[in-house]
Amino acid sequence: MSSAPVAPARSTVPQVPRIVVLGDSITAGLGLPRDESYPSLLQKKLNEEGYPYEVVNAGVSGDTSADGLRRADWVLEGDVQVLIVALGGNDALRGLPAAQMKDNLQRIITKARERGISVLLVGMEAPPNYGERYTGDFRKVFRDLAAENHVPFVPFLLAGVAGVADLNQADGIHPTPRGAARVAALLWPPLENMIQTGRTRR
Repeated sequence: MSSAPVAPARSTVPQVPRIVVLGDSITAGLGLPRDESYPSLLQKKLNEEGYPYEVVNAGVSGDTSADGLRRADWVLEGDVQVLIVALGGNDALRGLPAAQMKDNLQRIITKARERGISVLLVGMEAPPNYGERYTGDFRKVFRDLAAENHVPFVPFLLAGVAGVADLNQADGIHPTPRGAARVAALLWPPLENMIQTGRTRR
Protein backbone atom coordinates (compact mmCIF):
# COMPACT_ATOMS: atom_id res chain seq x y z
CA MET A 1 0.00 0.00 0.00
CA SER A 2 1.53 3.28 -1.10
CA SER A 3 1.54 6.23 1.25
CA ALA A 4 0.53 9.72 0.25
CA PRO A 5 3.41 11.99 -0.73
CA VAL A 6 4.72 14.11 2.09
CA ALA A 7 5.26 17.79 1.44
CA PRO A 8 8.80 18.92 2.15
CA ALA A 9 9.18 20.62 5.50
CA ARG A 10 9.45 24.37 5.33
CA SER A 11 12.62 25.89 6.67
CA THR A 12 12.24 27.23 10.18
CA VAL A 13 15.21 29.54 9.68
CA PRO A 14 13.87 33.10 9.59
CA GLN A 15 14.58 34.89 6.35
CA VAL A 16 16.35 38.22 6.78
CA PRO A 17 16.69 41.07 4.29
CA ARG A 18 19.88 41.20 2.27
CA ILE A 19 22.62 43.69 1.62
CA VAL A 20 24.36 42.81 -1.65
CA VAL A 21 27.91 43.99 -2.35
CA LEU A 22 28.49 44.01 -6.11
CA GLY A 23 32.17 44.28 -6.92
CA ASP A 24 35.36 42.71 -8.22
CA SER A 25 38.33 40.93 -6.64
CA ILE A 26 38.69 43.50 -3.86
CA THR A 27 35.11 42.76 -2.80
CA ALA A 28 35.57 39.02 -3.34
CA GLY A 29 38.52 39.15 -0.94
CA LEU A 30 41.18 37.80 -3.28
CA GLY A 31 44.08 36.41 -1.25
CA LEU A 32 42.18 36.59 2.05
CA PRO A 33 40.39 34.03 4.19
CA ARG A 34 36.68 34.25 3.38
CA ASP A 35 35.78 35.70 6.77
CA GLU A 36 38.29 38.55 6.36
CA SER A 37 36.89 40.10 3.17
CA TYR A 38 35.34 43.49 3.82
CA PRO A 39 31.76 42.22 3.13
CA SER A 40 32.31 39.56 5.80
CA LEU A 41 33.54 42.22 8.20
CA LEU A 42 30.44 44.30 7.48
CA GLN A 43 28.35 41.25 8.32
CA LYS A 44 30.21 40.88 11.60
CA LYS A 45 29.55 44.53 12.44
CA LEU A 46 25.85 44.19 11.61
CA ASN A 47 25.65 41.17 13.90
CA GLU A 48 27.43 42.99 16.70
CA GLU A 49 25.09 45.97 16.43
CA GLY A 50 21.97 43.80 16.24
CA TYR A 51 20.91 44.71 12.71
CA PRO A 52 19.09 41.75 11.11
CA TYR A 53 20.61 41.74 7.63
CA GLU A 54 22.48 39.15 5.59
CA VAL A 55 25.42 40.45 3.57
CA VAL A 56 25.81 38.75 0.20
CA ASN A 57 29.31 38.99 -1.26
CA ALA A 58 28.73 39.35 -5.00
CA GLY A 59 32.34 40.15 -5.80
CA VAL A 60 33.90 38.37 -8.78
CA SER A 61 37.59 38.69 -9.61
CA GLY A 62 38.22 40.46 -12.90
CA ASP A 63 34.75 41.93 -13.22
CA THR A 64 34.33 45.25 -14.98
CA SER A 65 31.25 47.44 -14.70
CA ALA A 66 29.88 45.66 -17.80
CA ASP A 67 30.28 42.29 -16.09
CA GLY A 68 28.54 43.63 -13.01
CA LEU A 69 25.66 44.84 -15.16
CA ARG A 70 25.30 41.39 -16.70
CA ARG A 71 25.05 39.86 -13.21
CA ALA A 72 22.81 42.53 -11.74
CA ASP A 73 19.43 40.90 -12.35
CA TRP A 74 20.21 37.67 -10.54
CA VAL A 75 22.18 39.20 -7.66
CA LEU A 76 19.19 41.44 -6.93
CA GLU A 77 16.76 38.56 -6.60
CA GLY A 78 15.10 37.97 -3.24
CA ASP A 79 14.62 40.41 -0.38
CA VAL A 80 17.51 42.73 -1.20
CA GLN A 81 17.20 46.07 0.54
CA VAL A 82 20.61 47.61 -0.05
CA LEU A 83 22.99 47.33 -3.00
CA ILE A 84 26.57 48.47 -2.48
CA VAL A 85 28.07 49.12 -5.92
CA ALA A 86 31.86 48.82 -5.79
CA LEU A 87 32.89 48.42 -9.41
CA GLY A 88 35.19 50.28 -11.75
CA GLY A 89 38.66 49.18 -10.72
CA ASN A 90 39.06 46.82 -13.67
CA ASP A 91 37.61 49.38 -16.07
CA ALA A 92 40.43 51.67 -14.97
CA LEU A 93 43.14 49.01 -15.20
CA ARG A 94 42.05 48.28 -18.78
CA GLY A 95 41.66 51.92 -19.74
CA LEU A 96 38.02 51.41 -20.73
CA PRO A 97 36.04 54.53 -21.65
CA ALA A 98 34.72 56.43 -18.64
CA ALA A 99 31.46 57.17 -20.47
CA GLN A 100 30.90 53.44 -21.01
CA MET A 101 31.49 52.78 -17.32
CA LYS A 102 29.04 55.52 -16.39
CA ASP A 103 26.35 53.98 -18.58
CA ASN A 104 26.91 50.54 -17.06
CA LEU A 105 26.80 51.82 -13.49
CA GLN A 106 23.73 53.94 -14.20
CA ARG A 107 21.92 50.89 -15.53
CA ILE A 108 22.83 48.93 -12.39
CA ILE A 109 21.52 51.74 -10.19
CA THR A 110 18.32 51.92 -12.25
CA LYS A 111 17.75 48.17 -11.95
CA ALA A 112 18.11 48.41 -8.19
CA ARG A 113 15.81 51.43 -7.92
CA GLU A 114 13.15 49.71 -10.03
CA ARG A 115 13.11 46.95 -7.41
CA GLY A 116 12.84 49.39 -4.50
CA ILE A 117 16.46 48.71 -3.48
CA SER A 118 18.55 51.50 -1.99
CA VAL A 119 22.03 52.06 -3.42
CA LEU A 120 25.32 52.97 -1.79
CA LEU A 121 27.73 53.99 -4.55
CA VAL A 122 31.44 53.51 -3.95
CA GLY A 123 33.98 55.17 -6.21
CA MET A 124 37.36 54.03 -7.46
CA GLU A 125 40.41 55.86 -8.76
CA ALA A 126 42.18 55.29 -12.07
CA PRO A 127 45.96 54.74 -12.14
CA PRO A 128 47.92 57.80 -13.28
CA ASN A 129 49.49 56.10 -16.31
CA TYR A 130 46.46 56.92 -18.50
CA GLY A 131 46.96 60.64 -17.98
CA GLU A 132 45.26 63.41 -16.04
CA ARG A 133 42.32 63.72 -18.41
CA TYR A 134 41.34 60.08 -18.07
CA THR A 135 41.79 60.01 -14.29
CA GLY A 136 39.73 63.19 -13.99
CA ASP A 137 36.96 61.88 -16.23
CA PHE A 138 36.99 58.58 -14.37
CA ARG A 139 36.66 60.22 -10.97
CA LYS A 140 33.91 62.52 -12.24
CA VAL A 141 31.75 59.53 -13.28
CA PHE A 142 31.16 58.49 -9.70
CA ARG A 143 30.55 62.00 -8.40
CA ASP A 144 28.08 62.72 -11.21
CA LEU A 145 26.22 59.44 -10.71
CA ALA A 146 25.87 60.10 -6.99
CA ALA A 147 24.54 63.62 -7.60
CA GLU A 148 22.24 62.67 -10.46
CA ASN A 149 20.73 59.72 -8.59
CA HIS A 150 20.79 61.25 -5.08
CA VAL A 151 22.42 58.17 -3.58
CA PRO A 152 24.81 57.92 -0.62
CA PHE A 153 28.38 58.04 -1.90
CA VAL A 154 31.84 57.00 -0.75
CA PRO A 155 34.38 58.60 -3.13
CA PHE A 156 37.13 55.96 -2.96
CA LEU A 157 36.85 52.36 -1.80
CA LEU A 158 40.54 52.17 -0.91
CA ALA A 159 40.88 55.51 0.84
CA GLY A 160 43.61 55.18 3.44
CA VAL A 161 44.61 51.80 2.02
CA ALA A 162 45.88 52.38 -1.52
CA GLY A 163 49.60 53.02 -1.55
CA VAL A 164 50.12 51.91 2.06
CA ALA A 165 52.48 48.96 1.82
CA ASP A 166 51.52 47.11 4.99
CA LEU A 167 47.80 47.35 4.17
CA ASN A 168 48.22 45.70 0.78
CA GLN A 169 49.28 42.30 -0.43
CA ALA A 170 52.42 41.84 -2.51
CA ASP A 171 50.62 42.86 -5.71
CA GLY A 172 50.04 46.33 -4.28
CA ILE A 173 46.36 46.18 -5.28
CA HIS A 174 44.47 43.86 -2.96
CA PRO A 175 44.16 44.67 0.74
CA THR A 176 45.60 42.58 3.53
CA PRO A 177 43.28 41.68 6.44
CA ARG A 178 44.15 45.02 8.06
CA GLY A 179 43.46 46.81 4.79
CA ALA A 180 40.10 45.05 4.38
CA ALA A 181 39.21 46.06 7.94
CA ARG A 182 39.90 49.68 7.03
CA VAL A 183 37.66 49.37 3.96
CA ALA A 184 34.86 47.95 6.11
CA ALA A 185 35.33 50.79 8.61
CA LEU A 186 35.04 53.29 5.75
CA LEU A 187 31.76 51.81 4.48
CA TRP A 188 30.16 51.18 7.86
CA PRO A 189 29.06 54.76 8.74
CA PRO A 190 27.11 55.41 5.52
CA LEU A 191 25.65 51.91 5.57
CA GLU A 192 24.54 52.23 9.18
CA ASN A 193 23.09 55.64 8.44
CA MET A 194 21.01 54.15 5.62
CA ILE A 195 19.69 51.52 8.02
CA GLN A 196 18.98 53.93 10.85
CA THR A 197 17.26 56.53 8.68
CA GLY A 198 15.10 54.00 6.91
CA ARG A 199 16.87 54.42 3.59
CA THR A 200 16.99 50.69 3.08
CA ARG A 201 13.71 51.17 1.24
CA ARG A 202 13.14 54.05 -1.18
